[in-house]
Amino acid sequence: MSTATLAPPHPMVGCASELCAALDRVAQVQPVYMTTGDKERALVELARAKAKLAEVEARILAASDDIAVEHGARDVADWLAHATRADARTVRADLRLATALQSRPAVAAGMAAGAVSAAQARVIVTAVEELPVELGAELAAEAERTLVGYAEHHTPRELRRLGRRILEVVAPEVAEAEEGRRLEAEERRARERASLRFRDLADGRTRVWGMLPTSVAQRLEHYLQAFTAPRQRQAGDERVPQHRAYADAFASLLELLDPDRLPEHGGDATTVLVTMTLDQLRAELAAADVIVGDGSEAISAAEARRLACQASIIPVVLGGRSEVLDLGRSRRLHSRAQRRALRLRDRGCRAEGCTVPAAWTEAHHLRPWSQGGATTLDEGIALCSHHHRRAHDRSYTQQILANGDVRFHRRT
Repeated sequence: MSTATLAPPHPMVGCASELCAALDRVAQVQPVYMTTGDKERALVELARAKAKLAEVEARILAASDDIAVEHGARDVADWLAHATRADARTVRADLRLATALQSRPAVAAGMAAGAVSAAQARVIVTAVEELPVELGAELAAEAERTLVGYAEHHTPRELRRLGRRILEVVAPEVAEAEEGRRLEAEERRARERASLRFRDLADGRTRVWGMLPTSVAQRLEHYLQAFTAPRQRQAGDERVPQHRAYADAFASLLELLDPDRLPEHGGDATTVLVTMTLDQLRAELAAADVIVGDGSEAISAAEARRLACQASIIPVVLGGRSEVLDLGRSRRLHSRAQRRALRLRDRGCRAEGCTVPAAWTEAHHLRPWSQGGATTLDEGIALCSHHHRRAHDRSYTQQILANGDVRFHRRT
């Protein structure tokens, strides 16, 4: 028998085997009879063990280029992903961390002690690597040690924020100038990578996706929250998830934009036209067209009637020969002064039980203009976007209460 056969396994291999054996011993043990204290200790110790194991694995990965050569793989990450049926992106991230730990001894030592998790280690490594090179290796090492110390009390998310401000701790004399440079570079990258894309799904929906600078996204979210935060649904109303509420609020925000204040587009102010025949306008079930720029999309007549209440939408009513009977803005829409008076009078949405304030309401004709209703304060009322849609929804009836509020009932 050869000497190689009798040689004991490498300590790393022995460690891996012992770990598997220890896990096998508890494979059938149920934690249901553990005390609360035992569960707490076990969970904390397992977290420390995972950090230690990640450091050992990183040490081996960093020294395993020969595996890739042996198997003709691009690198050890490719080979390991295939050999263990793991996600290639996850293994590649582990390899990047392993490579970085070779020059980050404080982070590696923290992981080996079970005090720094792999997630925390990635954050610390990234924060140190983003420090300006001209500040020198000594300052980078001090920043690394400081962040490793913070890891005992802070989550990866918190460490990320601390890492962005680490210069204020280790080099306050240059922190402000470097922060300014970092923010300028970050904002420039955000602008360069910003995108907004639209794809018509051909079923009445369009998928919108993209990447915005954080400051722009926060401002948009703040505006949408202004529409959605104060809404309190009445008893029996459908509960709407936040993402749907945001979608409704986004539509409302666009409808309230004044086209006269938008840049010219194609030689004219940006406008939205809703076209329908007089018969379509008066019919309960019909179709209309909304025209934006050079494109058009079919919508229901009920939605067209609701949109026509908005000052930022121009309803175009056509006769039998497609002649324009009414180009609605001047004669049938509430003026800015009338809308202001409605909000002052109604002090909020007049739907029964609704608490949306006046600033977020829309003017609505109590008697539809298509049925002879007049554009007056007496025949106008302030409704929030949600109840304005309900007012034009054929599945609901409306009842004017003695105090002037509107009560909605679902048709049975």
